[in-house]
Amino acid sequence: MSFEEAEILRRRAEDFLENALKLLDEGKYDLAMFSLEQYCQLILKYKILIYKASYPRVHSLRRLIRELSDIKKDILDLVNNMDYLHYIARIEEAYIAARYLPYTYEEREVRDIIRFVLEVFKPYVEKI
Repeated sequence: MSFEEAEILRRRAEDFLENALKLLDEGKYDLAMFSLEQYCQLILKYKILIYKASYPRVHSLRRLIRELSDIKKDILDLVNNMDYLHYIARIEEAYIAARYLPYTYEEREVRDIIRFVLEVFKPYVEKI
């Protein structure tokens, strides 16, 4: 692992989060959800890369969260708490839905998921 590679992942993750907020304001809810998923996936991979020198080449947020639990156990709350797990699963589904399914998201559900990411997911990940 190089410091450069890790920083690219971190920067790209933050850019996806910023993009999700912008897309939400523009009413592009499907793309906002996809950008949120990309943020979550990349920031988890960034944290894994920093501590383990590599990361699994998977898209599953649940698997990445479990991988990180080797470093900080309380991140498992994101998959053990049923309320949080529902959000994680919805975000994870956005990767497939945005690319392959004729599914559209509504503004209120995207706003709710963004709130979860900013108020719950991000603080858990930042503690690592």
